[in-house]
Amino acid sequence: MSEPHGSPGTTRPVPVLEKDAPDATTPGTARRFWSARRVPAGIAAVLLLALVGLFLYDIAAVRAGRPGMRWRRALAGQLAERPLDDVWVLTGAAVAAALGLWLLLLALTPGLRSLLPMRRTHPDVRAVLDRPAAAAMLRDRAMDVSGVQSARVRVRRRKADVRAVSHFRELDDVRADLDAVLGEAVTSLGLARPPTLSVRVRRPGRKG
Repeated sequence: MSEPHGSPGTTRPVPVLEKDAPDATTPGTARRFWSARRVPAGIAAVLLLALVGLFLYDIAAVRAGRPGMRWRRALAGQLAERPLDDVWVLTGAAVAAALGLWLLLLALTPGLRSLLPMRRTHPDVRAVLDRPAAAAMLRDRAMDVSGVQSARVRVRRRKADVRAVSHFRELDDVRADLDAVLGEAVTSLGLARPPTLSVRVRRPGRKG
């Protein structure tokens, strides 16, 4: 949550810039940044390495004339004896399928949902604005509206939710001023896909 309006530590939106290849995209287009996802990739790599290592060790042991590992023989026996419609077989298949779909989802989606791409005016530069900074700016602008006592702003990828408390003036007038001021503020953010505004105004002590 951002700090009160006018305090020394009020968060200000700071764009994040990144250099691209000169022929990456044309001016005016903007794409989301892709997350490196090092943690999921590292976990998957470690698990696969451990599993492959165990099987390679067992194969080498069998080739050397030693008996295979007990757990592998037990697993092979269970897989050979259990029917395909067994509950444990179906459960294992469902878990494996869910894990595979999760990894595919991570591989095919950019991630970094907290970063909002900004309009591109130069093909070599990409800029993004994080959602807390955008929310802080909109909240500051909302607090400048006459009659607004407090405001909470939550910025999502497609929508900006504004909840304001007004201690005087008519609520419809305050809401109209907020729509106008915040509409200009959203445009001034320079986002490639400006979020739609959802403004609600209430009196102190009432929930809405």
